[in-house]
Amino acid sequence: MRFISVLLISFWMILILFLTPAQVNAQATASAEADSLLQLELNRVIVSAQRAPLRFSELRRSVQVVSRQEIEQSGAQDMSALLSLVRGVDVRSRGSFGMQSDIIIRGGTFDQTLVLLNGVNLTDPQTGHHNLNLPVDISSIERIEVLHGAGARIFGPNAFNGAINIITREPGTEHLQVSGSAGQHGFANAGLSAGFETGMARHHFSMGGIRSSGYIENTDFRNGSLFYHIKHPAAGGEASLQAGFNGRAFGANSFYTPVFPDQFEQTQTFFAALSWQPDGALRLTPTVYWRRHSDRFELFRNEAPAWYSGHNYHQSDILGATLNWTHLSRFGSSSAGLAYRYEHIWSNVLGDPLSEPRAVPGASEAFFTKAYGRTGLSLMAEHSFTYGPFSLSGGGLLYYNSDLAQDVTFFPGIDAGVQLSERLRIYGSLNRTLRHPTFTDLFYEGPNNLGNPDLQPERAISAETGFMAGSGPVFWESAFFRRWGTNIIDWTRRPGEDSWRSENLTEVTISGMEHSLTWYLPAALTPLSGTGTGVHRSLKLSYAFIDAGRRSGAFISNYALDFLQHKVAMTLRHPLTSNGGFVLNISWQQRAGEFMLFENGAFTESKPFEPFFMTDLHVFARFGNFTLFAEASNALDVSYNDIANVPQPGRWIRSGLSFTLR
Repeated sequence: MRFISVLLISFWMILILFLTPAQVNAQATASAEADSLLQLELNRVIVSAQRAPLRFSELRRSVQVVSRQEIEQSGAQDMSALLSLVRGVDVRSRGSFGMQSDIIIRGGTFDQTLVLLNGVNLTDPQTGHHNLNLPVDISSIERIEVLHGAGARIFGPNAFNGAINIITREPGTEHLQVSGSAGQHGFANAGLSAGFETGMARHHFSMGGIRSSGYIENTDFRNGSLFYHIKHPAAGGEASLQAGFNGRAFGANSFYTPVFPDQFEQTQTFFAALSWQPDGALRLTPTVYWRRHSDRFELFRNEAPAWYSGHNYHQSDILGATLNWTHLSRFGSSSAGLAYRYEHIWSNVLGDPLSEPRAVPGASEAFFTKAYGRTGLSLMAEHSFTYGPFSLSGGGLLYYNSDLAQDVTFFPGIDAGVQLSERLRIYGSLNRTLRHPTFTDLFYEGPNNLGNPDLQPERAISAETGFMAGSGPVFWESAFFRRWGTNIIDWTRRPGEDSWRSENLTEVTISGMEHSLTWYLPAALTPLSGTGTGVHRSLKLSYAFIDAGRRSGAFISNYALDFLQHKVAMTLRHPLTSNGGFVLNISWQQRAGEFMLFENGAFTESKPFEPFFMTDLHVFARFGNFTLFAEASNALDVSYNDIANVPQPGRWIRSGLSFTLR
């Protein structure tokens, strides 16, 4: 039945878009502005679809882009809110405003998504819960590129279900932006972003802070970040240095268990990367980078019982180096990359026992008693070429890791596309991928949980086909995919046992489809519109569907098959007057699976996740360099959960002012 539905939907889309040319062409003629906007979209350069950059119109993969204009007009205050606008992305939040959000692509888990900052892999080796603890404020972001599907041959291991590449503003782009806002629950937010030049150096700097007293007890938070990026001519090329810091502390009410609601967590992230880009035809780019993440978790924020042994302390470090080469010729684009990555953790919970304890920096009478490290080496190569309407890209990853029993493993992939007409492109891809277990998977020990240091990487084969179509003011994308996963890491137990153990037992097959339509509305359909607001009249509709099958043998499985099965979303951007407009985001979500409801101090019954509507509204007015805005998240005050037994905030109203010079 599902396949019949897919075929009917596909037939309907093709019928509407391509078999009524007279109507479509009439629309295009009536809206030259909308058509130019579509062409601008198709000519945008994408850096996250393969190893060599290419235009959006040449894609052979599903890549979604959140542009700078969409970021400014979204009303989003954090990264997770921006990513929730992307088709096929599941954002599961525990706290508010991105204090801790898990990012999931195409029905996977939060550990199966790779996160990059300007192409540098910042994925946390301790746990995917920390992947968005990024040292950058959203005022620094130029765009976000989201690759759907396996990406091992492009980015290396851990791009299991996809990758998110956050690209900051280009240094030297002259601007100054200062903003501030306030709202309910003691909310306050302030930020500054600046781009400038000094001599031959080009700079970008940003800083931001956000805080709240919380929407229910023990949900208060504070979060601050600093980011700096400089580029300067050096040694026949250009050197680039970027560095940043993020610090956050938050009440973690029921984050990890509803039994103890008085939890608290504090994290710090430091990051630095140095790269060099040569001038001329030689495209050989070396990069070195470092990331440190510190985490203190308190099961009891205030008074603790006598049996409590103390807080959990972790400090993870990543030291990496990459060397990327690209060559363009009449035979196509060739690229290769070599990557080294060392991951290490000091902890009093995770790792192998130390011979001597090590003092925790900044904490009195606290010691690291365990540690662990691993080394990974990656060699990636790819070649792409185009012949007439046909295009092909193929390559692979050779990978070594000190944790693996095998010396070297190979992960190939191939993407193909056909330009059937000026307005229709079809594509297909087949890729093999892997994900390493996190340090939590390997070593976590709790009252009823036991990690497994012998875990092997998850592996999968991912297949995808789809099409992209643009005609006049309308642009449509569709993708159909299937992933066969083996060695999937699961928390399981044998019959008669009480404790759960992480093991490579479960096989999971994920199938799904994604559709989106963007319509740049003609002025004739929007008589209330003003001009000069910078808001393009557009309507975007999207739908994503996921289905999963699991096989785990003769074990009781606790694999979290609570994926987002249906996601329907609409974004309407529209001017209202000559100096103002609004952005309206509406989504409907239905999550698969069930959870044990915790009420009155006890787990009571198994309960399915309930579907819900989410409505966010952002309204603004511009007066010269000043912009006044007001926004309401969850405007209809809906009660919902992303995570079992962790209630999310209701209606939250804020307003503010920004000043911009360009």
